[in-house]
Amino acid sequence: MPDVTIAEAVDLLRRGEVVALPTETVYGLAADATNPAAVAKIYAAKGRPDFNPLISHIADYAQLAGLALADSRAKALADAFWPGALTLVLPRAAACPVAEAVSAGLPSLAIRLPAHPIAREILRLVGRPVAAPSANRSGHVSPSTAAHVRHSLGPAIPVVDGGPCPVGLESTVIGLTGSQALLLRPGGIPAEAIEAVLGAPLGRPQSAKLESPGMLLKHYAPSRPVRLDATTAHGNEGLLSFGPALPGFAAYFSLSDTGDLTEAAAKLYAGLHALDRADLDGIAVMPIPEEGIGAAILDRLRRAARGR
Repeated sequence: MPDVTIAEAVDLLRRGEVVALPTETVYGLAADATNPAAVAKIYAAKGRPDFNPLISHIADYAQLAGLALADSRAKALADAFWPGALTLVLPRAAACPVAEAVSAGLPSLAIRLPAHPIAREILRLVGRPVAAPSANRSGHVSPSTAAHVRHSLGPAIPVVDGGPCPVGLESTVIGLTGSQALLLRPGGIPAEAIEAVLGAPLGRPQSAKLESPGMLLKHYAPSRPVRLDATTAHGNEGLLSFGPALPGFAAYFSLSDTGDLTEAAAKLYAGLHALDRADLDGIAVMPIPEEGIGAAILDRLRRAARGR
Protein backbone atom coordinates (compact mmCIF):
# COMPACT_ATOMS: atom_id res chain seq x y z
CA MET A 1 0.00 0.00 0.00
CA PRO A 2 1.38 3.49 -0.82
CA ASP A 3 1.91 6.13 1.86
CA VAL A 4 -1.25 7.80 3.12
CA THR A 5 -1.93 11.44 3.96
CA ILE A 6 -2.98 12.79 7.34
CA ALA A 7 -6.60 13.07 6.13
CA GLU A 8 -6.56 9.48 4.83
CA ALA A 9 -5.06 8.24 8.10
CA VAL A 10 -7.77 9.98 10.12
CA ASP A 11 -10.46 8.40 7.93
CA LEU A 12 -8.93 4.94 8.33
CA LEU A 13 -8.68 5.28 12.10
CA ARG A 14 -12.27 6.45 12.40
CA ARG A 15 -13.34 3.39 10.37
CA GLY A 16 -11.58 0.99 12.73
CA GLU A 17 -8.47 0.33 10.67
CA VAL A 18 -4.79 0.44 11.69
CA VAL A 19 -2.29 3.03 10.43
CA ALA A 20 1.44 3.42 11.09
CA LEU A 21 2.29 6.99 12.03
CA PRO A 22 5.38 8.89 13.16
CA THR A 23 5.97 10.13 16.67
CA GLU A 24 9.10 11.75 18.09
CA THR A 25 10.03 8.42 19.73
CA VAL A 26 9.35 5.64 17.18
CA TYR A 27 6.68 4.92 14.57
CA GLY A 28 3.47 3.64 16.16
CA LEU A 29 0.88 1.21 14.83
CA ALA A 30 -2.24 3.17 15.63
CA ALA A 31 -5.91 2.23 16.09
CA ASP A 32 -8.94 3.75 17.79
CA ALA A 33 -8.39 2.84 21.45
CA THR A 34 -12.13 2.85 22.13
CA ASN A 35 -12.86 0.24 19.42
CA PRO A 36 -12.16 -3.33 20.62
CA ALA A 37 -12.13 -4.74 17.06
CA ALA A 38 -9.64 -2.09 15.94
CA VAL A 39 -7.39 -2.80 18.95
CA ALA A 40 -7.48 -6.50 18.10
CA LYS A 41 -6.05 -5.63 14.67
CA ILE A 42 -2.97 -4.14 16.36
CA TYR A 43 -2.28 -7.35 18.27
CA ALA A 44 -2.83 -9.43 15.11
CA ALA A 45 -0.62 -7.28 12.85
CA LYS A 46 2.24 -7.26 15.36
CA GLY A 47 1.87 -10.85 16.56
CA ARG A 48 1.85 -9.26 20.02
CA PRO A 49 0.79 -11.31 23.08
CA ASP A 50 -2.51 -10.01 24.42
CA PHE A 51 -1.17 -9.84 27.98
CA ASN A 52 1.18 -6.99 26.96
CA PRO A 53 -0.64 -3.65 27.45
CA LEU A 54 -0.65 -0.77 24.96
CA ILE A 55 -0.15 2.99 25.31
CA SER A 56 -3.10 5.27 24.58
CA HIS A 57 -2.15 8.57 22.93
CA ILE A 58 -4.13 11.77 23.48
CA ALA A 59 -4.22 15.13 21.72
CA ASP A 60 -4.13 17.38 24.81
CA TYR A 61 -4.19 17.22 28.60
CA ALA A 62 -7.93 17.95 28.75
CA GLN A 63 -8.58 14.62 27.01
CA LEU A 64 -7.17 12.81 30.05
CA ALA A 65 -10.36 13.55 32.00
CA GLY A 66 -12.65 10.53 31.90
CA LEU A 67 -9.83 8.17 30.91
CA ALA A 68 -7.71 7.97 34.05
CA LEU A 69 -7.27 9.40 37.54
CA ALA A 70 -4.47 11.96 37.62
CA ASP A 71 -3.03 13.06 40.96
CA SER A 72 -0.70 15.98 41.68
CA ARG A 73 2.33 13.92 40.60
CA ALA A 74 0.77 13.23 37.22
CA LYS A 75 -0.10 16.92 36.77
CA ALA A 76 3.46 17.98 37.64
CA LEU A 77 5.02 15.50 35.22
CA ALA A 78 2.56 16.39 32.46
CA ASP A 79 3.31 20.09 32.94
CA ALA A 80 7.04 19.40 32.72
CA PHE A 81 7.23 16.83 29.92
CA TRP A 82 4.02 16.79 27.84
CA PRO A 83 3.92 16.88 24.92
CA GLY A 84 6.92 14.59 24.84
CA ALA A 85 8.50 11.19 25.39
CA LEU A 86 6.81 10.40 28.71
CA THR A 87 4.09 7.80 29.36
CA LEU A 88 2.15 7.82 32.63
CA VAL A 89 0.49 4.66 33.96
CA LEU A 90 -2.54 5.81 35.93
CA PRO A 91 -5.63 4.17 37.49
CA ARG A 92 -8.40 3.78 34.91
CA ALA A 93 -11.43 6.01 35.45
CA ALA A 94 -14.65 4.18 36.30
CA ALA A 95 -16.30 5.07 32.97
CA CYS A 96 -13.11 4.91 30.86
CA PRO A 97 -14.14 4.34 27.21
CA VAL A 98 -10.81 2.75 26.23
CA ALA A 99 -11.15 -0.93 25.31
CA GLU A 100 -10.18 -3.35 28.07
CA ALA A 101 -7.75 -5.06 25.67
CA VAL A 102 -5.61 -1.91 25.64
CA SER A 103 -4.96 -2.37 29.37
CA ALA A 104 -4.53 -6.16 28.98
CA GLY A 105 -6.90 -6.69 31.90
CA LEU A 106 -5.09 -4.32 34.29
CA PRO A 107 -6.95 -1.66 36.30
CA SER A 108 -4.55 0.96 34.91
CA LEU A 109 -4.06 2.84 31.65
CA ALA A 110 -0.79 3.92 30.01
CA ILE A 111 -1.20 7.39 28.47
CA ARG A 112 1.06 9.68 26.45
CA LEU A 113 0.72 13.06 24.77
CA PRO A 114 3.22 12.95 21.88
CA ALA A 115 5.11 15.96 20.54
CA HIS A 116 5.40 15.03 16.84
CA PRO A 117 3.30 17.50 14.80
CA ILE A 118 1.89 14.82 12.50
CA ALA A 119 0.83 12.62 15.40
CA ARG A 120 -0.66 15.63 17.20
CA GLU A 121 -2.70 16.64 14.15
CA ILE A 122 -4.00 13.11 13.58
CA LEU A 123 -4.98 12.77 17.24
CA ARG A 124 -6.74 16.14 17.18
CA LEU A 125 -8.74 15.23 14.10
CA VAL A 126 -9.63 11.71 15.27
CA GLY A 127 -10.93 13.21 18.51
CA ARG A 128 -10.52 10.12 20.66
CA PRO A 129 -7.61 8.25 22.28
CA VAL A 130 -5.49 6.20 19.90
CA ALA A 131 -3.60 3.08 20.96
CA ALA A 132 -0.21 2.89 19.25
CA PRO A 133 2.59 0.46 20.17
CA SER A 134 5.69 0.42 17.99
CA ALA A 135 4.92 -0.40 14.34
CA ASN A 136 6.93 -3.61 14.03
CA ARG A 137 6.54 -7.34 14.61
CA SER A 138 6.47 -8.09 18.32
CA GLY A 139 9.93 -8.58 19.82
CA HIS A 140 11.76 -7.22 16.78
CA VAL A 141 13.73 -3.98 16.43
CA SER A 142 11.52 -0.90 16.75
CA PRO A 143 11.04 1.33 13.67
CA SER A 144 12.48 4.84 13.55
CA THR A 145 11.72 5.35 9.82
CA ALA A 146 8.81 4.49 7.54
CA ALA A 147 11.10 2.06 5.69
CA HIS A 148 11.59 0.11 8.93
CA VAL A 149 7.80 -0.19 9.27
CA ARG A 150 7.40 -1.52 5.74
CA HIS A 151 10.25 -4.01 6.21
CA SER A 152 8.76 -5.37 9.44
CA LEU A 153 5.00 -5.31 8.78
CA GLY A 154 4.87 -5.52 4.99
CA PRO A 155 2.99 -3.55 2.33
CA ALA A 156 -0.54 -4.13 3.69
CA ILE A 157 -0.13 -1.59 6.54
CA PRO A 158 -0.76 2.04 5.50
CA VAL A 159 2.01 4.41 6.63
CA VAL A 160 2.14 8.17 7.16
CA ASP A 161 5.77 8.96 6.35
CA GLY A 162 7.05 11.70 8.63
CA GLY A 163 10.77 11.06 8.15
CA PRO A 164 13.17 9.76 10.83
CA CYS A 165 12.00 9.94 14.45
CA PRO A 166 14.07 12.62 16.23
CA VAL A 167 14.27 10.91 19.67
CA GLY A 168 14.54 7.37 18.28
CA LEU A 169 13.80 5.51 21.53
CA GLU A 170 10.45 4.70 23.10
CA SER A 171 9.01 6.88 25.84
CA THR A 172 9.96 6.67 29.49
CA VAL A 173 7.13 4.93 31.37
CA ILE A 174 6.32 6.03 34.93
CA GLY A 175 3.85 4.10 37.09
CA LEU A 176 1.67 6.27 39.34
CA THR A 177 -0.80 3.70 40.65
CA GLY A 178 0.82 3.40 44.09
CA SER A 179 2.32 5.60 46.77
CA GLN A 180 5.78 5.61 45.13
CA ALA A 181 6.33 6.54 41.50
CA LEU A 182 7.94 3.64 39.63
CA LEU A 183 10.27 3.64 36.64
CA LEU A 184 8.61 0.92 34.56
CA ARG A 185 10.69 1.54 31.41
CA PRO A 186 13.65 3.86 30.79
CA GLY A 187 13.20 5.94 27.67
CA GLY A 188 13.53 9.29 25.96
CA ILE A 189 13.41 11.33 29.18
CA PRO A 190 16.13 10.50 31.74
CA ALA A 191 14.99 9.23 35.12
CA GLU A 192 17.04 11.96 36.79
CA ALA A 193 14.90 14.67 35.15
CA ILE A 194 11.71 13.00 36.35
CA GLU A 195 13.04 12.63 39.89
CA ALA A 196 13.92 16.33 39.90
CA VAL A 197 10.28 17.22 39.16
CA LEU A 198 8.86 14.76 41.70
CA GLY A 199 11.39 15.68 44.37
CA ALA A 200 11.73 12.00 45.25
CA PRO A 201 13.57 8.93 43.91
CA LEU A 202 11.80 6.60 41.52
CA GLY A 203 11.18 3.05 42.66
CA ARG A 204 11.63 -0.05 40.53
CA PRO A 205 9.07 -2.84 39.93
CA GLN A 206 9.35 -5.59 42.54
CA SER A 207 7.82 -8.32 40.38
CA ALA A 208 7.91 -9.54 36.80
CA LYS A 209 4.26 -8.57 36.28
CA LEU A 210 3.74 -6.64 33.02
CA GLU A 211 2.47 -3.29 34.26
CA SER A 212 3.29 -1.37 31.08
CA PRO A 213 4.54 -1.82 27.53
CA GLY A 214 8.24 -2.54 27.03
CA MET A 215 8.77 -4.72 30.10
CA LEU A 216 9.32 -8.07 28.33
CA LEU A 217 12.84 -9.32 29.06
CA LYS A 218 13.36 -10.44 25.45
CA HIS A 219 12.50 -7.50 23.23
CA TYR A 220 13.80 -5.08 20.58
CA ALA A 221 15.84 -7.93 19.05
CA PRO A 222 17.34 -8.28 15.56
CA SER A 223 17.75 -11.71 13.96
CA ARG A 224 21.55 -11.60 14.51
CA PRO A 225 22.89 -12.14 18.06
CA VAL A 226 23.92 -8.98 19.91
CA ARG A 227 27.12 -8.75 22.01
CA LEU A 228 27.61 -5.81 24.39
CA ASP A 229 30.71 -4.00 25.69
CA ALA A 230 32.82 -5.12 22.73
CA THR A 231 36.48 -4.08 22.75
CA THR A 232 37.75 -6.45 20.03
CA ALA A 233 36.20 -8.20 17.03
CA HIS A 234 34.97 -11.80 17.41
CA GLY A 235 34.73 -13.30 13.95
CA ASN A 236 32.44 -11.93 11.27
CA GLU A 237 30.61 -9.26 13.26
CA GLY A 238 29.25 -5.84 12.47
CA LEU A 239 30.00 -3.06 14.96
CA LEU A 240 27.76 -0.42 16.48
CA SER A 241 30.42 2.11 17.38
CA PHE A 242 30.22 4.83 20.02
CA GLY A 243 33.11 7.24 19.69
CA PRO A 244 36.11 6.28 17.52
CA ALA A 245 35.42 2.89 15.88
CA LEU A 246 37.43 -0.22 16.72
CA PRO A 247 39.34 -2.02 13.96
CA GLY A 248 38.75 -5.53 12.65
CA PHE A 249 34.96 -5.66 12.12
CA ALA A 250 33.24 -6.74 8.92
CA ALA A 251 30.81 -3.78 8.88
CA TYR A 252 30.27 -0.59 10.82
CA PHE A 253 27.46 1.72 11.90
CA SER A 254 28.34 4.77 13.98
CA LEU A 255 25.90 5.69 16.74
CA SER A 256 27.96 8.81 17.42
CA ASP A 257 31.53 9.59 16.37
CA THR A 258 31.79 12.08 19.25
CA GLY A 259 30.21 9.91 21.97
CA ASP A 260 27.00 11.96 22.12
CA LEU A 261 24.28 9.95 23.90
CA THR A 262 21.36 11.89 22.41
CA GLU A 263 22.65 11.24 18.91
CA ALA A 264 23.24 7.58 19.77
CA ALA A 265 19.66 7.18 21.01
CA ALA A 266 18.25 8.68 17.82
CA LYS A 267 20.32 6.31 15.67
CA LEU A 268 20.15 3.11 17.75
CA TYR A 269 17.33 1.33 15.92
CA ALA A 270 18.60 2.46 12.53
CA GLY A 271 21.95 0.89 13.42
CA LEU A 272 20.40 -2.40 14.55
CA HIS A 273 18.36 -2.54 11.34
CA ALA A 274 21.41 -1.74 9.20
CA LEU A 275 23.61 -4.47 10.73
CA ASP A 276 20.90 -7.14 10.91
CA ARG A 277 22.31 -8.75 7.76
CA ALA A 278 22.58 -12.36 6.59
CA ASP A 279 26.27 -11.90 5.73
CA LEU A 280 27.12 -11.07 9.36
CA ASP A 281 27.32 -13.56 12.23
CA GLY A 282 26.41 -11.02 14.89
CA ILE A 283 26.29 -7.41 16.05
CA ALA A 284 28.84 -6.11 18.54
CA VAL A 285 28.29 -2.91 20.50
CA MET A 286 31.01 -0.76 21.99
CA PRO A 287 30.67 0.25 25.67
CA ILE A 288 28.08 2.97 26.31
CA PRO A 289 27.92 4.91 29.58
CA GLU A 290 24.82 4.25 31.70
CA GLU A 291 23.98 7.85 32.42
CA GLY A 292 21.11 10.06 31.28
CA ILE A 293 19.51 8.63 28.16
CA GLY A 294 22.36 6.10 28.05
CA ALA A 295 20.36 4.08 30.60
CA ALA A 296 17.52 3.73 28.09
CA ILE A 297 19.94 2.82 25.28
CA LEU A 298 21.46 0.06 27.41
CA ASP A 299 18.02 -1.15 28.49
CA ARG A 300 17.10 -1.73 24.84
CA LEU A 301 20.46 -3.33 24.00
CA ARG A 302 20.33 -5.73 26.97
CA ARG A 303 16.87 -6.88 25.93
CA ALA A 304 18.07 -7.22 22.32
CA ALA A 305 21.02 -9.29 23.48
CA ARG A 306 18.61 -11.78 25.10
CA GLY A 307 17.10 -12.43 21.64
CA ARG A 308 13.48 -13.34 21.00
